[in-house]
Amino acid sequence: MPAPINPFKAALAERRFQLGLWVALATPYVTEVIGHCGYDWLLIDGEHGPNDIPLLSAQVGALAASSSHPIVRLPTGEAWLIKQILDAGAQTLLIPMVESAEEAAALVRATRYPPEGIRGVGASLGRATRFGQIGDYMTNANREICLIVQVESLKGVAALDAIAATDGIDGVFIGPSDLAADMGHLGKPDCPEVRAMIADAFQRIEKAGKPRGIMTSNLGEAERYRQMGADFMAIGTDVTLLTRALVEHRRRFLDGEVPAGAESGY
Repeated sequence: MPAPINPFKAALAERRFQLGLWVALATPYVTEVIGHCGYDWLLIDGEHGPNDIPLLSAQVGALAASSSHPIVRLPTGEAWLIKQILDAGAQTLLIPMVESAEEAAALVRATRYPPEGIRGVGASLGRATRFGQIGDYMTNANREICLIVQVESLKGVAALDAIAATDGIDGVFIGPSDLAADMGHLGKPDCPEVRAMIADAFQRIEKAGKPRGIMTSNLGEAERYRQMGADFMAIGTDVTLLTRALVEHRRRFLDGEVPAGAESGY
């Protein structure tokens, strides 16, 4: 059984735009449902979603039959967390709050087997090797792991050129909400000052030859980011979309805006 190719990493290398969605409900069944909704990638959120390693692993497994590629955002870039989720089958990671080239280089080492890195050898116990059935996994794993770093502070932006130039970093994701907060614009990631800084960051990342990622729930803002050159972008979260749909569903019934339908039951 051959080692799996990382389709998301291949798409980024070819600069094929990849559309994604944030998944934070921490429920494998919900993740599986979203996996059949046509997004290129889904971000399984272990930073703000109530997820631990077993739940993250279960959601990676829930997407096995899906065309949506799972990206796992860990709460922090600790090497032991990276090791566990890679062994559990994740191929693409997004690590938040990266603020220096030294941090970026340490993350690269944590995702690679020696001699390029420090990743421990034990994937035969997990999904990454189909529980020992993929014999050449360790030979190919370093090449197929995709590491995205999230820059979302003024300190990170100041070090952006060096971070983006770090060998082994496959893309840079700008976090507009935290960046806005650090700039003194809490809750206003679409204000002109923040937008200008993101545009400048995108240009610097492009100059380094790396793909640029971002997330927003505002479709108008998403279109502007796309025009800025975003290579991969999430356009919402499962939590927000579910809440909006449920509130709108209730409102339409109470206001008498009930559409006719031919089906009954569920």
